[in-house]
Parts: sequence; C-alpha cells; structure tokens
Amino acid sequence: MASLTLSLCANFSTHCRLSTKQNLPSSTPISPSNSLHDSFNFPLFISSSSLKLSSSSIPSSRPAFSFLRKSSESGAAVIDSDPAASQTLEIPSEQPPKREEIFAVVMIGSRQYIVFPGRYIHTQRLKGANVNDKITLNKVLLVGTKTQTYIGKPVVTNAAVHAVVEEQGLDDKVIVFKYKKKKNYRRNIGHRQPNTRIRITEISGYQGYPATTLES
Repeated sequence: MASLTLSLCANFSTHCRLSTKQNLPSSTPISPSNSLHDSFNFPLFISSSSLKLSSSSIPSSRPAFSFLRKSSESGAAVIDSDPAASQTLEIPSEQPPKREEIFAVVMIGSRQYIVFPGRYIHTQRLKGANVNDKITLNKVLLVGTKTQTYIGKPVVTNAAVHAVVEEQGLDDKVIVFKYKKKKNYRRNIGHRQPNTRIRITEISGYQGYPATTLES
C-alpha cells in the first residue's frame, strides 16, 4: 500500500510533495519517483472509491514510548542504618567561670565613679600615667556584693581598686563662644578636655572591714 501511495503522488509531483521518511518503515528501500512511475503504470484519473484505505493497513506515525519506572519504584536494595551508630556524641563546652557580682565607688580627683571588674571608665587626666601601666586606687568609699555592703567612714580601710591604663585621649570638643553687644566683640574658642581610659581588673582588701548584711 505504501508503494501505491508513492506512485500516485509521483503523477502529481507539480502539486504536492511527499516525505517518504514518515510513511515508510526504516527497513523499506526508497527508490526515486521516476523509477516507481515507470515500473507501475496506473491511469491518470482514479476514482475516489479506489483510494479508500482501511485504517488498519496504514502504519501509525506516532512513535511508541516505553514507560520507564522511577528510580524509587525500582527494586534497589534499601540499607537500614543503625540508629545507635548514627548518634553523635555531644561534648559539653566548658563555660568560663562567672564573675563575682561586686562593685565599688571610688574617688578619683574630685569626682566619684562606680566601677565593676572587667569594665572601663573615662576619668580626668592622670598625670604621670602611661599606657599599660598598672595603678591602684585607694580612695574606695563603698564596696557592694550580692549579699553584703561595706560602707566607708569615709573610706573602706585597706580596700583597693586595681586598674590598667589603656589610653590617654581627649574628650569631645566644646565650643566656647563669647559675645558683647554694641562692642563688636565675638570670640569662638574650641576646647577638648584631656582624659584617661582605665580598665578595672580587681577589687580587693575589703573583706576585713565590718559589713552590713542586706535583708533578703
């Protein structure tokens, strides 16, 4: 039936074009249209009744797809892991010891400061102190812990605050403006007060002083 179709289309080559690759199987040899016309002599005019072909005789042009199973549905072996072996051992990290909750009130020059171990404060310029120098502040007015308070009269005897000098710097600039009306007098002056940053390392020597117990 395929050769019959080719011979019919060869007679009307001026009006239609035929792709033999789609209608013929891959195993059927393809010959030129002139040789097919010469080998088969058909009348030029063919009735429509003779061209009726059954659907079963025409090969299907749709390719046949093979449905592949998913990898999850394939018969692959599943290995059950041991839950006890997969557990990881958690090593507790060593936490640093908590600092003692203590503070002190110390007088430096003419000002009083509340200090805590491990923190830093800015004070007025300490003359003769260089960076990384260790200093001791003896004018301790009060020492407080979580349960007790040591109140000085006026200072706590033998108490001392140890610190380290970190920086010798300057405060923020302050603008000093002077003006006198009707005198054409104006003065604009900037000033930066020198300061010292110290870090508190330890508060000691207050244990022998009489303490006041706080009521819980």
